[in-house]
Amino acid sequence: MKLKKGVKRFLIVVLLLIIVGASFFVYFTFFQEKNTTKKKATVENEIKEYGYTLKSNKSKKYKEEFKKLAKILKEDPVDEEQYVKTISKMFILDFYTLNDKVANTDVGGVSFVHSLAIDNFLLKAEDTIYKYVESDMYDNREQDLPTVKDVSIEGIEQTTFTVGDASDDKAYVVKVSWDYEEDNDYQNEATLTFMHEDKKLSLVEME
Repeated sequence: MKLKKGVKRFLIVVLLLIIVGASFFVYFTFFQEKNTTKKKATVENEIKEYGYTLKSNKSKKYKEEFKKLAKILKEDPVDEEQYVKTISKMFILDFYTLNDKVANTDVGGVSFVHSLAIDNFLLKAEDTIYKYVESDMYDNREQDLPTVKDVSIEGIEQTTFTVGDASDDKAYVVKVSWDYEEDNDYQNEATLTFMHEDKKLSLVEME
């Protein structure tokens, strides 16, 4: 049975509309999504011997502290007190600044944590302060998240500390406090313990 010309035209129009609609769907789903994905942070600088890297999305204050750290670690011998003070500030600036994190698994300060404590550190971070950080994969997050403005060293002393099979009788305990760019109810003081891990000083405890 032959279709009438009017019916044929109608079917052709419907088919064309389906093709056009599918084309728009593919474009907006794949190409637009690709274009709106948040730009990935790049490495601007690094201290290779210690495994520290500076990402492009870090704050101006963090970048200033990174420069200080690079200078401190070039000295021979390294001034360990200045070293531990600087990484204490950098850790707080990175860990408690949530505004630049892409997801709740994007935990800051990891490069300063001891290898024997990293698993427990990530588990606690993702279950507490990072738990409710919304995804910003497409750069459209509206959630109000904190940014650390400045960090102060309130005190420093040496102690003996043991984690796993590692022990250090010249570990450092550093008391710190910090301010945020805006007032909020987030934590603003802590006691950090660092111990030697090869040539590095690494975080093993935070209270």
